[in-house]
Amino acid sequence: MRMSLSKPLSVLAIPAFADNYLWLIHNGVNAAIVDPGDAGPVLDVLRERKLTLTAILLTHHHADHVGGVPGLLAQYEVPVYGPHNPAIRGITHPLREGDRLTVPGLGLALSVLEVPGHTLDHIAYVAADAGWLFCGDTLFAGGCGRLFEGTPAQMVESLAKLTSLPDHTAVYCAHEYTLSNLKFALEVEPENMALLTRIGVEQKKREQNQATVPTFIGLEKSTNPFLRYTEPAIMDRLTSVGRLATREAIPAFAALREWKNAYR
Repeated sequence: MRMSLSKPLSVLAIPAFADNYLWLIHNGVNAAIVDPGDAGPVLDVLRERKLTLTAILLTHHHADHVGGVPGLLAQYEVPVYGPHNPAIRGITHPLREGDRLTVPGLGLALSVLEVPGHTLDHIAYVAADAGWLFCGDTLFAGGCGRLFEGTPAQMVESLAKLTSLPDHTAVYCAHEYTLSNLKFALEVEPENMALLTRIGVEQKKREQNQATVPTFIGLEKSTNPFLRYTEPAIMDRLTSVGRLATREAIPAFAALREWKNAYR
């Protein structure tokens, strides 16, 4: 790796596939990549910006998050941080809840949260000093990940960990799902004025081909139904459409997630 002298850190979105974002953390000299599902776009940006890759950070095992690891390792001999899951090839530093690391070449301190729900091995990285969260497919702008492996109770606990972070924390999620998520959110909570305002803002961004992420914890808490499932208005709505027969929190979250799965 090339040495750098206290250069400021930036986060760059690298679009991939139809709607993925691969997050490149860099200081103008060295770089780390979060969830490189495809090596090609990452290598292109590294060449264009004359950056040296110094680390790979993975959040979970899905192919659109890990598929580019072999291609990157063919060009750069770097550590690969990721979940404690032996099935993910290439990980050199398996991580668990509470682990801490300093990203080589960047000096960025990260702490690790286990956030099962979307998958059982899912982790998130928190850069407390910078106010950044890299959460893969657990929390989205206006939504949350599907429960492919975990339970509603696990996802509720995972989201609670993330929303305990300061409101100003920037949320670097892995997909551009915001407008579709907010369309569903409006179906669930049509009287939420903060949500109505947000929809207008995010629509303008997409009309200008701008990313709607990162989002922020505080914004999500005021507009994301998967963080607001215990609000009386949302429970009333779930009851009125025949999806909820109790006022308990976990069944309400499960009903909301099942509704979103079928929503078009």
